[in-house]
Amino acid sequence: MKKALKDIPRFKSEDEEREFWASHSPLDYFNTGSPKKELFTNLKPSYKSISIRLPEGLLAELKILAHKKDVPYQSLAKIFLARQITMERGTSKISGKKEKLIKC
Repeated sequence: MKKALKDIPRFKSEDEEREFWASHSPLDYFNTGSPKKELFTNLKPSYKSISIRLPEGLLAELKILAHKKDVPYQSLAKIFLARQITMERGTSKISGKKEKLIKC
């Protein structure tokens, strides 16, 4: 006997959806008997734009290093931040595709 599936509500934000799925089981909303392969071609990573003030000399050095490594300076800054955060937290995994390509 098949279980009747519930309708997934529409969400106003990612936070609302996250809260919903934290307290509800996906098994009540999806048919697990016949999975389908789906392509999610329009997914974009979640980024938050920030503004940061840096001394001009530090920014110039970052741009020089980035130019030598042939990467955008903002990407190099993200790599440096991720590496330092990882070191401070005492973990060994550094995420990001560029990290594997760039040895600093």
